Amino acid sequence: MIVDKQQELGWGKSVVEQLSKDIQEEYPAIQGFSGRNLWNMRFFYSEIQQNKKLQPLVAEISWTKNILILTKCKDPLEREFYMLHVRKFGWTKDVLIHQIENKTYEKYLMNQTNFDQTLPEKYKHQAKLAVKDHYTFDFLELAEEHSEHELEQTLVKNIRKFLIEMGAWFTFVSNQFRLKVGEKEYFIDLLLFHRKLKRFIAVELKIGEFKPEYKGKMEFYLTALNEQYKVDDENDAIGIIVCKSKDKTVVEYSLKTTTQPIGVATYNTSPYLPDEYSKYLPAPEVIAERLAIVKDLFEDEG
Repeated sequence: MIVDKQQELGWGKSVVEQLSKDIQEEYPAIQGFSGRNLWNMRFFYSEIQQNKKLQPLVAEISWTKNILILTKCKDPLEREFYMLHVRKFGWTKDVLIHQIENKTYEKYLMNQTNFDQTLPEKYKHQAKLAVKDHYTFDFLELAEEHSEHELEQTLVKNIRKFLIEMGAWFTFVSNQFRLKVGEKEYFIDLLLFHRKLKRFIAVELKIGEFKPEYKGKMEFYLTALNEQYKVDDENDAIGIIVCKSKDKTVVEYSLKTTTQPIGVATYNTSPYLPDEYSKYLPAPEVIAERLAIVKDLFEDEG
């Protein structure tokens, strides 16, 4: 009604504010009709009527979360991403704010893996959703200069927050997980298990830039896990190499030459990402295709 009246009669801010007062005086027991909320209703209507893909989603999440997503996210594809995840995982308001401010949308869409080449069709899309391009460990309170051991130990001490940052369905198995191959011992920094993918996730932590030789070490770990620890109803392990920084071209070339499923991500210990981070997002049509896959996966899972 407000939109129609503004178009027909040129209603301004004062009229809407007066409408809010009239409603509250007429129906004092009913809440939700403050001036601000009336403007939110107008904004909601104007935005949603333009996007048919969002219309079925908004009915399944709360008013507060809808307004949060619409006001904090301007891109329709980004809005769809968060609405799908709120519906699927029941994120609270605080969790949703954290996910948006933490740029979870960008982190999933820009991840670098070789899963298209190394995993069966049945698993590769779900696996892509399990690996981010960047992890924010702002809960660690580490100095800018720190060792790999300090990073690992602090992550273990904050295991709950670490698993939340990793994403849904991750469980912790061990740190410095011992592998014995021949007469020698080797240790995986962090070993996780992904309940949905039914496979081990080996995580290697590096405090510097990604180097191609890291891939060979991870391949060795994955082979050992598959040969020695995988049981009959589990799938082959996945590796995630988490570095302080990476050259995307170097990562791309490195992952082309392996048959083992590996992802390479970066991390920081502050809550802020560089502004230019988002410029590496895929083309809109690629994002739309990935979101369609996400939606299908979530619906299949119920």
